[in-house]
Amino acid sequence: MTPGRVGMYCLIAAEAAMFTIFVVAYLFYAGKSLSGPTPADVLHLPIFATICLLSSSVTIHLAVQWWKRGSMSAFAGWWLATIVLGAIFLTGTALEWRGLIYDKGLTTQTNLFGTTYYALVGLHAFHVTVGLACLALVSALAFLGHVKPTHAARGDVLSLYWHFVDGVWIVVFMVVYVIAR
Repeated sequence: MTPGRVGMYCLIAAEAAMFTIFVVAYLFYAGKSLSGPTPADVLHLPIFATICLLSSSVTIHLAVQWWKRGSMSAFAGWWLATIVLGAIFLTGTALEWRGLIYDKGLTTQTNLFGTTYYALVGLHAFHVTVGLACLALVSALAFLGHVKPTHAARGDVLSLYWHFVDGVWIVVFMVVYVIAR
């Protein structure tokens, strides 16, 4: 196992522990608000955004496979598709938050649900943003001709982070939008 993979697994373990704390806090406090709105009052299933984000795990996998094979044009196409799908997901989150804040009046100060919702979903959105920044950096380096097939192991390590972020979304989606409603 490469040092990069070991490092990424350590990062993922630490991040998983942090997300676990936020999920538990959400589950504990979401139903304890003394005033509305409640999750059932304001949340809708973000199906399209979820499909986009989960599909991006497939596209990054394909990108890394093409990278390993040395087909840099196929790599670039799938890598860009991953970025686009992640950006669509973040746009969906931003639109959801705009509607919750301006149309439903849900902010971090509204109630415990609002506080824990924005903390958990915001933490995930931050991780997607960091992942997109890393993906965009690799894409820019590839465009400049600095990404070679010999660097594919680095892309494989970055894809681990992206798969983790997608996996965390499955948990967040289930807890926030399905179970705790």
